[in-house]
Amino acid sequence: MRVPRLVGLMAVDARETARAQGLLLTTPDRPELAVVDYVVRQYPQPGAEVPRESMVYVWFDFGPGQGGGGVHEPRIPRPPRGGLQRELDEPGDPSMVLSSP
Repeated sequence: MRVPRLVGLMAVDARETARAQGLLLTTPDRPELAVVDYVVRQYPQPGAEVPRESMVYVWFDFGPGQGGGGVHEPRIPRPPRGGLQRELDEPGDPSMVLSSP
């Protein structure tokens, strides 16, 4: 049997989806599932072939101030547009730049 994609599902929906496939769900980062939590990572990956009644591990986003991590987009201030720019020479005598030796 193949592991279903659980990432993005609410905790209760992930548990029901796993149960419907004959799989067990566990959460190493929480003692119990809360209804409003969303799955952000799972192991084994979706599509992996596993025996019936295998354990699927899922992790949840804790939300702000509760130990959640990662980069939240968009980042402010944004990086400058246009990509890399070359470094300009130090300013000097403008007449030296225009005349050739």
